[in-house]
Amino acid sequence: MQYTTEHRHDFSAHNHQGETRTFYVLLLTLVTMVVEITSGTVFGSMALLADGWHMGTHAAAFSITLFAYRYAKKYSDSDRFSFGTGKVSVLGGYTSAIALGIVALIMLIESVDRLFHPENIRFNEAIMVAVIGLIVNIVSIFLLHDDHDHHGHSHGHTHEHFHRHTHSHEEHAHQDSHDHEHHHDHNLRAAYLHVLADALTSVLAIVALCFGKYYGWYWSDALMGVVGAVVISKWTFGLIKQTSPILLDESIETEYRKSIADALAPFATVKDMHIWKISGHHYSAAITIESGEEKSVSDYKQMLSKFDRIHHLTLEIHNVT
Repeated sequence: MQYTTEHRHDFSAHNHQGETRTFYVLLLTLVTMVVEITSGTVFGSMALLADGWHMGTHAAAFSITLFAYRYAKKYSDSDRFSFGTGKVSVLGGYTSAIALGIVALIMLIESVDRLFHPENIRFNEAIMVAVIGLIVNIVSIFLLHDDHDHHGHSHGHTHEHFHRHTHSHEEHAHQDSHDHEHHHDHNLRAAYLHVLADALTSVLAIVALCFGKYYGWYWSDALMGVVGAVVISKWTFGLIKQTSPILLDESIETEYRKSIADALAPFATVKDMHIWKISGHHYSAAITIESGEEKSVSDYKQMLSKFDRIHHLTLEIHNVT
């Protein structure tokens, strides 16, 4: 069996536009944070100070997003990673989801506490802060909205390795092709959810504060906080549900594996099969089959060519007599 170090196993698709836009959002967030903390200190406004430090938590989340992008790009050609750095983006998204969940938990605890222990609210200042926050988040949402997140395509290499083991020889074949596939940038989606969550919080706060100011419903501020925490938690669990199976090498659906076995069944028996994601949108497969047929590597390759979700395939064929 031959092996060449020139053969690349890189299945990471770097989102340059996503990285650039996240950087702009980070700068916008940092500027807003400094302005609010400075203004809050000068004017003695706890509302401005609180929102300023809240902006700091989002700046930390965007820093995680940027770190993931830079790390993935820096080591994209490194042989330290068997299948490239595609999972770094997924890990960044998962980490940010955890941070988002912590923010939601703190919101829930604080809101419930305020339901039972109301505090005096300086409505005019609080509304001003909420409006500033909403404007910043609307700009950030437009910057981070990625049309390719759901409808994009990637240009990647499909590497198929076929190893035929017989008593007298081995054959090894490679096939490279371009692939178009819908995919998610989990890293960018996490950053997008952070600003979306903050925008939702600002909207709910403005509504609650207006009710409190004009109708005396002081409890509405805390109630809206609870509602916001619940919605953000739902987004958090959704992102964790998307990213954690990839990080844990979850197998592809049973139906897909069965389809592969059925396609091979007339000529071979599948003895072992593993198909898992090696990045946010690339699958790898390692399949071992037994066959009594005198089929060539090309024959089996043709049988499996329709399974285009697999980007890296290792096929081991044992002849039985």
